[in-house]
Formats: sequence, C-alpha cells, structure tokens
Amino acid sequence: METPKDPLSINDRIREGLSRVAMAMRIDEWNKAKATGLNPTQLAILGLLEGRGPDGLGVKDVAAHLGVSQPTATDSINALERKGLLEKRTDAADRRAVRVAVTEEGRRTLRAAEGRESLAEKAVAALDETAQADLLLTLVKLIRHLQEAGAIPVQRMCVTCRHFAPFAHADAARPHHCHFVDAAFGQPDLRIDCREHEEADPAFRAATRDAFSTG
Repeated sequence: METPKDPLSINDRIREGLSRVAMAMRIDEWNKAKATGLNPTQLAILGLLEGRGPDGLGVKDVAAHLGVSQPTATDSINALERKGLLEKRTDAADRRAVRVAVTEEGRRTLRAAEGRESLAEKAVAALDETAQADLLLTLVKLIRHLQEAGAIPVQRMCVTCRHFAPFAHADAARPHHCHFVDAAFGQPDLRIDCREHEEADPAFRAATRDAFSTG
C-alpha cells in the first residue's frame, strides 16, 4: 500500500488520536455506570457534585459543565433524586432557583464506581512518569484554550486560579507556587479540578497564561 502523497495534517491526526481515546473512555463510563445501576450522565452528575461541596450547583451549571441540554440534566437529576443519590435545595441567593447536592448514598455509589480500574487508567499507567507529566501538561493547555475560547466552562485548574504563581521558583522539579497552601509544586502536581480553586480575573489569567507558556 502506497503512502498517500498528501497525508492528513498533524492536527487531523492528533484529533483522530484523541477520538480513539475518547471512545475508550466512553466504554469506561458505560461500564462504571452499569455497575451502579445508573447511566453515564447520571454518574457524571454525581461526580461533578461530589467535588462541589455542600452548596452543590444549579441545574444550569450542571448542564453547562457536562455539555448536555438543560432538559437532559433535569431528567437525570430527577432520576437521581428519586434514588436518593442527590437532593434539591432552594438557592439562598435566588429563592426561585434550585441547587442540587450529592447525598451520602450518592457518595457511596461514587466510591463503588471508582473501585473499577478503567481502560484509560491502565493505558496512562503504562506510560513512564515523564510521559505522564508531559501528557498532563498538554491536557492543561488544551483545556485552557477551549475555555478561553468559550467552548467549555472555566475549569477549576491551577492555571486559572488566583492562588497560582507559575515558575516562581528556580527549582526545576518544583517551579510553581500555590499561595493557598503557601507551597511550591511541580508540573506533575498541576490540578485539573481543585476544590480550593478561586477563579482569577481575566487580566490575571492572561498574565498567568503568558508566564506559564513562556516558562
């Protein structure tokens, strides 16, 4: 078989590669959800809420973070409420709005799902530590680009947090600084979703992006 004279661009090939990984992750999501008697959207809602603390999230926020329609999110939330896995609360800031939070039974369901090792986890574990750190850094950059473009909501990542100071230290192993815990940390410790995240203002995020990219 001859090599095509005009092969797909590297951009196309990377996109194809990511789609293959996404396929494996969808299989993982179905397997984990099936083991708990839920569907992937319902399990994803529990996972999202578990990381948001007792105040939970509004239905609109849940839909935005999962990339589903508000009616789809509402249907899944109602099903989870009937199962006792989450509860609805009146929003203190707006009595007309509703917030949802995971229950203790919902947390037990999540722990049961997390006990199953996934295909994607096995694939990442097969990489050496350097490759894992490089992959994490690449994902952080991709996610940040998507959120800056407005394609996804702002994620609770180090690089969008007001406590993050990139390359504040000369130590190559631990160049960054988190002002929340007042400690240095390295590239492998970058977080995608941090509970202590406080979104930085746009100007601060832009400055952090430039420093992080050039560092």
